[in-house]
Amino acid sequence: MLAVRCSANETNPMSERFFNTSGPVVPADHYSIPPLERFDLDEVLRLVNAKRYFVLHAPRQTGKTSTLLALRDLLNEGDECRCVYVNVETAQTARGDVAAGIRSVLAEVSERALVALGDGFLDETWERTLDRAGPHSALRQALGRWSLDDPKPLVLLIDEIDALVGDTLISVLRQLRAGYDMRPAAFPQSVILCGVRDVRDYRIHSESAGEIVTGGSAFNIKAESLRLGDLGEAHVRALLGQHTVETGQAFTGAALAAVWNQSGGQPWLVNALAYEACFRNKANRDRSRTIDEEAVMDAREELVLGRQTHLHQLADKLREERVRRVVEPVLSGDASGADKATPDDVEYVRDLGLLARRGTRRIANPIYREVIPRELMYAREDEILQETEWYVKPDGDLDVAGLLTAFQRFFREHSEHWIERFQYREAGPQLLLQAFLQRVVNGGGRIEREYALGRRRTDLLIVWPPGRLKGTAEPGTPARRYVVECKILRSGLDAAIREGVEQTLDYMDRCRGESGHLVIFDRDESKPWEEKLYRREQSLDGRSVTVWGT
Repeated sequence: MLAVRCSANETNPMSERFFNTSGPVVPADHYSIPPLERFDLDEVLRLVNAKRYFVLHAPRQTGKTSTLLALRDLLNEGDECRCVYVNVETAQTARGDVAAGIRSVLAEVSERALVALGDGFLDETWERTLDRAGPHSALRQALGRWSLDDPKPLVLLIDEIDALVGDTLISVLRQLRAGYDMRPAAFPQSVILCGVRDVRDYRIHSESAGEIVTGGSAFNIKAESLRLGDLGEAHVRALLGQHTVETGQAFTGAALAAVWNQSGGQPWLVNALAYEACFRNKANRDRSRTIDEEAVMDAREELVLGRQTHLHQLADKLREERVRRVVEPVLSGDASGADKATPDDVEYVRDLGLLARRGTRRIANPIYREVIPRELMYAREDEILQETEWYVKPDGDLDVAGLLTAFQRFFREHSEHWIERFQYREAGPQLLLQAFLQRVVNGGGRIEREYALGRRRTDLLIVWPPGRLKGTAEPGTPARRYVVECKILRSGLDAAIREGVEQTLDYMDRCRGESGHLVIFDRDESKPWEEKLYRREQSLDGRSVTVWGT
């Protein structure tokens, strides 16, 4: 057996529970919130008892599988029905090959029935059914005869349904619909389809028919669409509290608030931040060390820089045109282009988890606000030839004025060429500024971002720990905080500056910024650069903001 040595204050990592960031929750191994507390269990049981077919959807890495497995176990504890969970993701590779896809689905269902219920009926019969009925009827017939074999009603939980592609997905949905009228005696009493998207958002290209089929038309027996929500603040604190109870390692109040605020309760982000701070950070494996806000923010930066799989998969969706139509106006803060996105587009992006569920269109949480511009500029940032050391003063502080002066030169020389290459062209100036600042600030500090549809600006906060880069920071020295506000010039310059200065000062008050900079992008190609480029000090109520024209 592998021996693990620990210091006096460390616990054995082979024996303690930890924060889960991959796969379903196993309570014996992972800190966890009881999955069935995550949604309206009474409503789900009502729908099951009412013999309804319905959808449970949520963004990736939110606990869907853990919830379905817990529901399966709960239903199987009683005598009213038998329940089988199946993950059909293995059929994704079949794509439009219905025969291969249905074969994979039947094999998965039969295996799960054998393991979960000890029921070998399908295992013994599904291949004969497939040979006799063919792929376009085999699933319906197999489920029908399996239902008839036992008087106890069958409940089927189908996970990753939207991983199926093309005609395979159409066939599964239509075969479920075809057997619907025979339930509960000769077909599953209730079926739950689970995936990232609601079935109404499925736009399935049928290779055989050469047409687009919507999920709503292929599965019009859906009774409800339920969504698995994020964790509430009380859940986040309870989850982190389990670590404190079991290891003695405490979180400061500011650290608990930072995990909640940065993640917005998104389950994977909550667990990933805590795991990074408590387990991957070697110094913090000493359980006598308290986890403070700085440790959480360092963990946040590691997640973003590491381009973790969850974050990378989410950002990959940004390349979809319907996602761009929704997200681009949010990044620019300009509502003028928002009508290019349909209500279905907006709901789709909300279902992906990129947008907050309610209220003004805004990115769901600060970590996603950080990830999105970085991913959009990831391939370009390395082309920005700037070094952090060029902008660090002798005392370790950041030369923000020098940094923005350099950006003016860079924008004049490169903006036309760079922005033309962006998919998110309307938000190009803001993205280019963020990439330039990020290239430099990455070396010692961080940038926090705020933007939402209709704000007409992007708020950036540079947080710079003085002396950290040079290793001369005194313990407990507060970080310097600099506000950079950016706006696109839409009308008169004087009015834009007045409004922008007010907004910059307001943001400074909210985030305790010690100096403010307003960057105004003038996209009028008829104006000479000499007219667009300027620097001026603007005062309001005795407070000054530096205005930078670009």
